[in-house]
Amino acid sequence: MAIFADRVELARRYVRALATDGVVRGLIGPREPARLWSRHVLNSAAVAQLIGEGATVVDIGSGAGLPGIPLAIARADLSVTLVEPLERRVRFLLEIIEALQLTSCRVIRGRAEDVLADAGGADVVTSRAVAPLHRLVGWSAPLIRNDGLLLAMKGTSAQEELDRDRAAVTAAGLTAAEVVQLEDGASETTYVIRARRQAGRRLPAGRSQRSRR
Repeated sequence: MAIFADRVELARRYVRALATDGVVRGLIGPREPARLWSRHVLNSAAVAQLIGEGATVVDIGSGAGLPGIPLAIARADLSVTLVEPLERRVRFLLEIIEALQLTSCRVIRGRAEDVLADAGGADVVTSRAVAPLHRLVGWSAPLIRNDGLLLAMKGTSAQEELDRDRAAVTAAGLTAAEVVQLEDGASETTYVIRARRQAGRRLPAGRSQRSRR
């Protein structure tokens, strides 16, 4: 309730869909239903506190809709684009958006480097366990507007990954990179690598997006 307020029933319906169709269709592992709230949905929605009001958000490699759909439920003011190349996942996302009537959320089928014309210039680009950071920044940065944000959800080794790949982050035109830990008391700690696109920096084209969640 603290996170989703009067839209909490939408979040419950999404969790039920993940626990049933999501498992049957291979989008969620068979051991995950018991921890969908704490490990996946609330964990994803926690990222909303790092996003400004009325922002345009692009979620690359969205998979089953994490973190994009929890963000769209928690924050009706956001315009969320889910980018996913696999058709079976796209079908699931479209069904969820229609069922929950998330009018500010859309799906684009494709790889991040192929959707610049449709999804570029975003205020924020999110991702969750999509690929190592040195590859992820190459796909994400071209979609971010000048002075916009990269918010990459990672695991407990986020700081080690950032230290290892900091040169790639800088080369992608991103600055002020840091790890932010988010705690809400109800979910597992959320680790987010946050970086800002450097204004005026011309970015290289994204590399081939091979690693998928």
